[in-house]
Amino acid sequence: MRVNITLACTECGERNYSTVKNKRNNPERLELKKYCSRDKKMTAHRETK
Repeated sequence: MRVNITLACTECGERNYSTVKNKRNNPERLELKKYCSRDKKMTAHRETK
């Protein structure tokens, strides 16, 4: 049930991070605050397809 996902910055769109999540426990899209190297600040990163 654990799948690999990619996190993309909501401001610049760059795909910076990859992680895993459990689809059974978290069926909706994951959103985390992470550091964006292009913007050089903390931004929201959302799960992409």
